[in-house]
Amino acid sequence: MEKIAALTANTIHTPLLPNNTTLPKTSSFQPFFSNQLLGLPLSSSSSSASSLTAAKRFSCRPIKCSVSEATEPKTEKKRQLLRRGDVRNIAIVAHVDHGKTTLVDAMLKQTKVFRDNQFVQERIMDSNDLERERGITILSKNTSVTYKDAKINIIDTPGHSDFGGEVERILNMVEGILLVVDSVEGPMPQTRFVLKKALEFGHSVVVVVNKIDRPSARPEYVVNSTFELFIELNATDEQCDFQVIYASGIKGQAGLTPENLAEDLGPLFESIIRCIPGPRIDKDGALQMLVTNIEYDEHKGRIAIGRVQAGVLEKGLDVRVCTSDDSCRYGRVTELYVYDKFNRVPANKVEAGDICAVCGITDIQIGETIADKVSGKPLPSIKVEEPTVKMSFSINTSPFVGREGKYVTSRNLRDRLYRELERNLAMKVEDGETADTFVVSGRGTLHITILIENMRREGYEFMVGPPKVINKKVDEKLLEPYEIATVEVPEEHMGAVVELLGKRRGQMFDMQGVGLEGTTLLKYKIPTRGLLGLRNSILTASRGTAILNTVFDSYGPWAGEISTRDQGSLVAFEDGTSTSYAISSSQERGQMFIGPGVDVYKGQIVGIHQRPGDLSLNVCKKKAATNIRSNKEQTVILDTPLDYSLDDCIEYIQEDELVEVTPASIRMSKNPKITNKKTR
Repeated sequence: MEKIAALTANTIHTPLLPNNTTLPKTSSFQPFFSNQLLGLPLSSSSSSASSLTAAKRFSCRPIKCSVSEATEPKTEKKRQLLRRGDVRNIAIVAHVDHGKTTLVDAMLKQTKVFRDNQFVQERIMDSNDLERERGITILSKNTSVTYKDAKINIIDTPGHSDFGGEVERILNMVEGILLVVDSVEGPMPQTRFVLKKALEFGHSVVVVVNKIDRPSARPEYVVNSTFELFIELNATDEQCDFQVIYASGIKGQAGLTPENLAEDLGPLFESIIRCIPGPRIDKDGALQMLVTNIEYDEHKGRIAIGRVQAGVLEKGLDVRVCTSDDSCRYGRVTELYVYDKFNRVPANKVEAGDICAVCGITDIQIGETIADKVSGKPLPSIKVEEPTVKMSFSINTSPFVGREGKYVTSRNLRDRLYRELERNLAMKVEDGETADTFVVSGRGTLHITILIENMRREGYEFMVGPPKVINKKVDEKLLEPYEIATVEVPEEHMGAVVELLGKRRGQMFDMQGVGLEGTTLLKYKIPTRGLLGLRNSILTASRGTAILNTVFDSYGPWAGEISTRDQGSLVAFEDGTSTSYAISSSQERGQMFIGPGVDVYKGQIVGIHQRPGDLSLNVCKKKAATNIRSNKEQTVILDTPLDYSLDDCIEYIQEDELVEVTPASIRMSKNPKITNKKTR
């Protein structure tokens, strides 16, 4: 272990340009490279004389990561800012499913956060029920580990682009990021998004090539692709000179070369300590702490989480809460916590540079500054990108209203939606056309669907309309949001997927083979409108083998009309209970959503019509009883009904349809307020 740590502390990896020439350094100190250690060819310009000179410098001067040097300010006009050497604040960012949370699990286990005999479930940071069910990270979470007398505050962040607002907030709290990249896929759309934000903040970056144990791993391609992405995002020379660590999160191993991994994550920890600088603080200045996250506790109330930028925060201290220079109010810190291992631990005081949790200020909001009572000044507020998709929420108007839900009134719905804004900065809520309708805007359909699912589990009952894109008008021209869509699909299904994306106004700009499995990676620029309802269609076209990922790109010219659904709906035309007799004849018209014995109401969507246009059906019809004796009852064979999830229903519905959401069931119905579409 000591040998690995020593090697890590004295080695830095410079990514190679396409012509095998190294990037010119801006710092005066040229570190000494070991060809055998890195496993990569050196530039042809290097010679034994220069190596000897570098070795002499190495013997008299400790190696630092060039990023750390670049971020050190030469002079500070007002007050000298200091670096804390005993604290590191890092965020782990990556594209979805590249292994962030699994890597955090390994870091926690190897720093002895848990007892040896303690049962620890997988993906311990995904503590939310919804996160565990879906296998994704939705909310960013804090933890900390201790390595060689240095406290490392770790923040696990979501990978989906829909939750990009969580990542943007978190970057205010840290000085560096671990950019986790899959060893086969390489940089993906969300990798680009989070890296762009981190580089804008001037953060140090350590690139972790994860899942290096995959059979089709191609680390050299991944490192070079990541380097090209840095160049494309206008990174500085210092930022491009990033440290690369090769790791297997599930095995808990890391190393400086793909072939030679250590038995643990020692090289990764060493890189964090060496390449990510400690927080720059104003220890003797007036107290300042920017609130970047909010949690709620039944006993303690609202808990504000953030990093202390200047001064010292103490328990029982009277403070000023500032939103801007003009609007300030006062409060008192009743409880103070720091993150120690996997728990919040009470503390009497927190010095500048550390991340802490504050209780006692009942009306604290994200983006506000907790400052010194006398001379405190606000910090710049948090800015996040604008939402691109909106959906309408309204009270439940179906005949089944109130059967299953606890909160059904417009006042309940309004209070819950506006309460969501306190924590979810990337979301917006506006009053709709009527008193019982609200328009919710978010980063994507998944962003809003997670809110709907949480409200459903809390006992709310309501209806939602189809997702719509948020357009802009600039110089009398209508602009709509465009996204970059990447699709991984086997070669045999590529034709069907290309045809489908072409119908939705997608423009292909890249196509390449991935790994050894015969998979092709397609990259498209496509209007957000074309992505609505696309996921199920792509899965159908590729027989469930395609993987679709999207991230917002920019606003562009209106692309024209897009047809998202060719088939109509089967609609019940009376209230009652469905019967086997009626469904056996109805299923000849299309695929059914319901089976026998299900309560339905007039206007409810009970299936997918096999042709364009809607069709009204009687799914409650009973077999006529006669006094004629029959020798044998007729056997009815019914198809298995389609089981649509909440995401599937929201993808399926069109302009004149609604999704009815209750704690126990999800139904679809025609919107009675819209009568434009004629029903046959």
